[in-house]
Amino acid sequence: MRPELVAWAGGAVNRRRQKKLSVRLVRAASVGDTATVDVLLRAGACPATADADGTTPLYAASVHGASDTVRRLLAAGAPPDTESGHGAEGTPLCGAACWGHTDTVRELLAHGADPNLREDHGTGRPPLYWAEHGPHPETAALLLAAGAHPLDGTA
Repeated sequence: MRPELVAWAGGAVNRRRQKKLSVRLVRAASVGDTATVDVLLRAGACPATADADGTTPLYAASVHGASDTVRRLLAAGAPPDTESGHGAEGTPLCGAACWGHTDTVRELLAHGADPNLREDHGTGRPPLYWAEHGPHPETAALLLAAGAHPLDGTA
């Protein structure tokens, strides 16, 4: 077989494998199955790759408050500020703040998540908006302590 065909076929196999790993990683992250997340990461799953719906593993874990899984994904290189769902779901920090997952918010902030980053394609609102309208006062206080700009009523 010609070398360029072998390289092309290998790339197709790798893309197909990565797609399957990504789907499984998002699924495991959404239920906080850290042991399976670890296995998938060791098998080569990319912590930053979204599934077919655009959901990232970090968003899936964050919105469900799976702090241990969030920690593992961040340590594996998942970017903390990437929007999920092709922009429709928002950022991991917005998702965690919306549901009052204070430990998850703390973990995301410790790994560099921007407390003022507004969702681009969703509502355009920052994490503090979601925490305050939860209402989740402990989460809101944590975001303010991390430098979130107080809401002025226009968010």
